[in-house]
Amino acid sequence: MHDSEGANCFRFGLDADGKAYIGTTESAAYVSDSIQALRALISAVKAGAADHLVA
Repeated sequence: MHDSEGANCFRFGLDADGKAYIGTTESAAYVSDSIQALRALISAVKAGAADHLVA
């Protein structure tokens, strides 16, 4: 496995408060927000509008 492969593995779900979250599979840390906010972020990344956020 290349070092960059692990960085591309994300997990999505709902936290204990019912908020959507996104995190990497290599860390227990995650970011949570409303489902709508995370949907908008994912859509922007897919469209290339937020590629400067992805390292």
